[in-house]
Amino acid sequence: MARLSINVDHVATVRQARGSSTPDPVFAAGLAELAGAEGIICHLREDRRHINDRDFKLLRQTVKTRLNLEMAAVEEMVEIAVAHHPDMVTLVPEKRQELTTEGGLDVNARPEHYRKVAEQMRTAGIEVSFFVDPDARQIKTAHQCGADIVEIHTGHYAEAASEQEAVERFKRIVTAVEAAHKLDVNISAGHGLDYVNVKRFSVLPQIEEYSIGHSIVAMAIWVGFEQAVRKMLDLVRNF
Repeated sequence: MARLSINVDHVATVRQARGSSTPDPVFAAGLAELAGAEGIICHLREDRRHINDRDFKLLRQTVKTRLNLEMAAVEEMVEIAVAHHPDMVTLVPEKRQELTTEGGLDVNARPEHYRKVAEQMRTAGIEVSFFVDPDARQIKTAHQCGADIVEIHTGHYAEAASEQEAVERFKRIVTAVEAAHKLDVNISAGHGLDYVNVKRFSVLPQIEEYSIGHSIVAMAIWVGFEQAVRKMLDLVRNF
C-alpha cells in the first residue's frame, strides 16, 4: 500500500498572491495529517516565493508524521536543513524564472557535488531523496551519490497532450521504476499527478510514496482540504 505526502507549497502560493497571512500552509499541513496523510512536503526556494523561513520552522515544530524539505543543493539550504533537521530532504533543480519545477535534477552534471551534499545530510541523520527524470542513468548516478530514495519526476507524463503520448511517457516511468528497484533504492513519484492520471500507477507497486500538492489544493476549493486529501488517499492506498 503506497503512502501519500502532501505538498503545501501551493497553499502558500495562494497566500502570497495577496501578500496576506492566509491561507496558512502550516494549518493546511495539520489538516492533511488529520485526514490521514503520511507526510508533509515543503519547498523552501532561494527566492522564498511561496514557503518562507517562518513556515518551514513552524512545520518542523508541528508536523507529526514526516517532514520532507525540497531544496536546491546549495550551501544556504544545506545549512538550514542541518540546523532544523527535517526528516528528509529532496534535492531538486531550481530556476528563478520557472513557475514550478520543470524537470528532474541532472545528477550526472555534478556528481561529486551532489555526493558531498548527500553525505552532509546523512551525517546529520537526514534521509536524502533525489528528484530525477525517468532516466536509468540519472537514477544510477543518484544511487551512487548516496540517495536513500529516488523520486521519479512524473510531470512530463502529466502534461501529455494525448492518450497515446501519455502511454509512451508512462512506459519511460515504468522502465525507470524497474531500474531503481533493481538497485534496491526506495522509490517515490510526483509532480503534476491528479485524481485521474494517478490511477495508471496502480500497476507499479514498487512505488512506495506519492508526493502530490496542486491537484489536492485545487480540489479543496470544491470539497474542503481534508476531504480532498482523503479522496487522494483512497486512490493511492488501493495501489
